[in-house]
Amino acid sequence: MVRIFKYLKIKEWLAILISIVFIVAQVWLDLKLPEYMQEITTLVETEGSAMQDILIQGGYMLLCAIGSVIAAVAIGFLSSFVAATMAMRLRKEVFNKTISFSMEEINNFSTASLITRSTNDITQIQMFIGMGLQFIVRAPIMAVWAIIKIYNKSWEWTLSTAIGVVILVSMLSVIIIFAVPKFKIIQNLTDSLNRVTRENLSGLRVIRAYNAEDYQENKFDSANIKLTKTNLFTNRLMAIIQPTMTIIASGLSVAIYWIGAILINNASFSNRIQVFSDMIVFSSYAMQVIMSFMMLTMIFIMLPRASVSAKRIMAVLDTKPRIIDGKNNDLVSDSSGDVEFRNVFFAYPDAVENVLENISFTLHQGESLAIIGATGSGKSTLVNLLPRFYDVSQGEILIDGINVKEYSQENLHQKIGYVSQKAILFSGTIASNVTYGSKTDSSAEQEKEDILQALKIAQAEDFVHQLPKQELAQVAQGGSNFSGGQKQRISIARAIYKKPEIYVFDDSFSALDYKTDKLLREALRKYSQGVTSIIVAQRIGTIKDADHILVLDEGKIVGYGKHQDLLTNCEVYREIALSQLTQEELNHE
Repeated sequence: MVRIFKYLKIKEWLAILISIVFIVAQVWLDLKLPEYMQEITTLVETEGSAMQDILIQGGYMLLCAIGSVIAAVAIGFLSSFVAATMAMRLRKEVFNKTISFSMEEINNFSTASLITRSTNDITQIQMFIGMGLQFIVRAPIMAVWAIIKIYNKSWEWTLSTAIGVVILVSMLSVIIIFAVPKFKIIQNLTDSLNRVTRENLSGLRVIRAYNAEDYQENKFDSANIKLTKTNLFTNRLMAIIQPTMTIIASGLSVAIYWIGAILINNASFSNRIQVFSDMIVFSSYAMQVIMSFMMLTMIFIMLPRASVSAKRIMAVLDTKPRIIDGKNNDLVSDSSGDVEFRNVFFAYPDAVENVLENISFTLHQGESLAIIGATGSGKSTLVNLLPRFYDVSQGEILIDGINVKEYSQENLHQKIGYVSQKAILFSGTIASNVTYGSKTDSSAEQEKEDILQALKIAQAEDFVHQLPKQELAQVAQGGSNFSGGQKQRISIARAIYKKPEIYVFDDSFSALDYKTDKLLREALRKYSQGVTSIIVAQRIGTIKDADHILVLDEGKIVGYGKHQDLLTNCEVYREIALSQLTQEELNHE
């Protein structure tokens, strides 16, 4: 928990110091009130007291109350500022850290868990700082100061107060013992509920298509009921605190006045007024002591929950990315778009066997490479190594003769126009999706022209022009208002607009019909002359015109060459071809 405070800046520490001054002032003012009350009580009980003297003491008492209110407002403002600023910074740090993760680190945290950590867990930290800052400082100061004020009044009153404190602490200790272990469970159950909710929303079409609403409702109810029961258990325990506090406070007041009545009855006539005023003062200070221990207990209740949240947040922030930027951010070379794989091996973390073994090939600027193979042969894994979504286990990958590990990730990704296997669109407009991530200094008119050109090459021009706002048409979250083929074409237009040195298409033509596929490849070939292309595909028609075709089987290269050569020399490639085309069609080609 302590390590989370390293994210506080100087201005927040300054605000904490100022708030501590206000807290001390508030405690002093609150503890002065019973003294003025004692003076007023003595004056009222003493014959011949002037009204003016009573009013003066009352005025002092009013000033203390007003000062205490001003201090409380200042403390609340400063603690809220520190808590909100800290929460904002933690959310930013968690988000930035998550963005820096490679696929390996991302897989260690579920999406639902990362969302919970960025919201619920940080909210717990914010609440603890906002309230705990006041309690942690105020409670011990008030308790010690109040005890000093009353310790010499009467041992009977002191004993009754001590008994009240012991009962309170014992009760709260039992509650903490049973409640605290549930806090971590609550956070994990919240992760689970978020995961189920996210699955329901993202998979809504499939759920309806398979009439699985009841199944999903039962799944959600199960996660919801577990979280509800655990929350009810902890909340019921916490609910005991308030009535118990009331009983202890009321019981202590009764005990003090009962003991006071006995002491007054046994005191001499001249001392009765002093004993009575002492009783009034002691009652006020005893309540302050009880409230101090109550605040300390609240800290012990809040601290474990905040501590669990802090550990979950720090688990994200302490995770070291495996993909480290190269030291040189300004690497240049004579060539532009050369790609070489040298004896590349790759295995996923904690996996026993390699996914890729001894992959070697060379592509020169402007050449095209198509990768084909059976499902699970390692095609997508191979192209994911190029932009360093993962790092090779052995061997090296070079772009323009330089190992990809020596590039900064920004410079490396700037060289590559990547289209993922699953088309990803972001909420906004078609234009904002096409220009996503590109850094250009062109005018608005030139930018629009480039967007339209990219859409035209990607064969998206026709359906975009049919939309009311054309390229400014809205895109829903995840592109849910477009078909799979439309999303793929917009994703391809995004890569084209970027004007990279290397295109990487990871099975990005699968949702296109044969005609659109052919037209897109022809338009792209004319536009991207001099740009290196790597295409992962399952269709023979998509890859047969590539300069080089690489055939993978169980992570190994079993064929490399041109279409006609592979039909003769590679049995795996021929089997794939015959599964899609007849012998007559192959002979015709």
